[in-house]
Amino acid sequence: MSSAEDFTRLPQQMWEKVSSKVKKAVVFMDDRCAEALHWSGGAEVLLEAGARNLKQFSSFEACGVNEPKAVFVVSTLLKGITVDIIKDIISLSHFQYCVVFTTVPHSVHLFANDVTAELEGSPVFEQFEEKLCEWMGNMNYTAEVMHAPVVFAPVSQHLLLTPTFTHLFPLLSPDLQAINAKRPEKKRFGSLLDVDMHSLPVELQLEIKSLAAALNSVFEATGTREESFAVGPMSRIIAGELANHPQAKNRRKTAPNKASIIFVDRTMDLTGAVGHHGDNLVEKVLTVLNPLPGHVTDVQVDMLELTSLQRTPHSHNTVAPGCLAQTQSSAAQSLWEAMLTNKHKEGVMEVRRQLVEAASKEKLPIKMSMGRVTPEQLCSYVQLFRSSWGALESYCGVLQLGLATAQTLRHPHLPRWDACLAFERLLLQALGDSDFPAVLRQLLPLMKPRGGEDSLSSGSRSGEDECGPDELILLLVYLYSLADEAQPADQEAEEEEEELEKLERELIGALTLVITRESQLSPLLQKLTGCANPEELTTERAHSAMEKMFETLRGLSHTRDHLKQLRSVYTASDGVHQSLKNSTMPGLSNDLKSFY
Repeated sequence: MSSAEDFTRLPQQMWEKVSSKVKKAVVFMDDRCAEALHWSGGAEVLLEAGARNLKQFSSFEACGVNEPKAVFVVSTLLKGITVDIIKDIISLSHFQYCVVFTTVPHSVHLFANDVTAELEGSPVFEQFEEKLCEWMGNMNYTAEVMHAPVVFAPVSQHLLLTPTFTHLFPLLSPDLQAINAKRPEKKRFGSLLDVDMHSLPVELQLEIKSLAAALNSVFEATGTREESFAVGPMSRIIAGELANHPQAKNRRKTAPNKASIIFVDRTMDLTGAVGHHGDNLVEKVLTVLNPLPGHVTDVQVDMLELTSLQRTPHSHNTVAPGCLAQTQSSAAQSLWEAMLTNKHKEGVMEVRRQLVEAASKEKLPIKMSMGRVTPEQLCSYVQLFRSSWGALESYCGVLQLGLATAQTLRHPHLPRWDACLAFERLLLQALGDSDFPAVLRQLLPLMKPRGGEDSLSSGSRSGEDECGPDELILLLVYLYSLADEAQPADQEAEEEEEELEKLERELIGALTLVITRESQLSPLLQKLTGCANPEELTTERAHSAMEKMFETLRGLSHTRDHLKQLRSVYTASDGVHQSLKNSTMPGLSNDLKSFY
């Protein structure tokens, strides 16, 4: 079996193919590939390999006469807008040598071009090479197009993320309706379990094929013969695609190592994703700090504490933000692993310990203090490094993680975490005693616009611990994910359904009012409503968005209906122990579908 280190080193190895081509080149890279590089050593990897510069993959970028070589790294098909941007950059520059790396393999390009026959070589890539030479203005210039699966972000020693596939999400009941709407009545699917790969929209098929190819590249690089299992409709389709991958069949015959891969639809247990019961420092950091621009796996860390600048309303634009990805420092990496794997209190204490240790090594005038760790205390330790450029440079990674911790602990939204956790516990307790409409009704009193008279009279600290619309939506997702765990209703099923529909209409109306009273729309609300600011958001649009959301929530409550042993993720209170939300992993064997 391959060691865990083999998989951890894999993303860096995949970037070596790109690094071998960047000498004396200007590199243009899209956001998703840049994010993968961000966790795999950052821009320094390419600059050390000889790259002249790194630029955004944009039609507004170009190079001068003295920059004859370009390398493009993209996470998309070489079609449509991607081709237009490459052409725009080349047309505005003076390149004589162009290399294009795409994370999408040639086989998927063939599928995207409706080519089903197996062809020798890489004709799609070869045709694109000719186009590159044409745009450069001389067919004798050099052009290369190749596949590089640079899609993995090694967030820790045991965790790889794929920012490229951030929008790939399990199928829900509204998706089934959309699929069936395009099929003859006699050929419509009865449930999501019946949906196959060929019935999905082409764009989704392309994404699944790309993911399967990326996973296949992992097993190829590590010489591994995988055994695939799946829980959930989407996972079954992805596992099936990996099993049928053309290159995988030959690999399995000769691969010396063996591993099991388990695909699980996140919708099988969304409570773990939206709940607040995780006692982990990194989880809170990722929740309250703003995302790093163009990223989905990292956040902005305000670095002003490390300067002598005065804090003003616009000072956050003066200094470039820090981040969590610290790949160049072993001390910072060990601290990050502690923050990621330890409980919140232990993680915070480790941050303080490492800051104190770093200051002591640099002989900085630190004042030791025991007891509870405060954000002010952490900031005071960080500020000591301002006076020593050498110390600042040596411990920059640790300092950024220390600042991220301090900014999280003093963030005005953090009290909402505890408020949501308290309410989730109440809902869990109620699930063991009441039917679902009765539990759901407990959310209605929370559906009030922020800063209103009700919140002021209840003693809320200026709205700090009030649940805003984002938190209310997360609570709804949490509760609907547990809908099957509620006690059976006393009345007939038809009466319960009518009661639930009436209650949902009340919740939709109340949540519509909450959203339309917001002075700013969060990224979540912007996505749900399709509006960038409150001025665009009408009551009708908000109401329509909430209706669609509740339609999805209803489907969410039935995602485990087909399961046997994993159907319940909840343990009711026995009078001694409180109600618990369980992991779905125990007893997998009865619900896993094997593909071999």
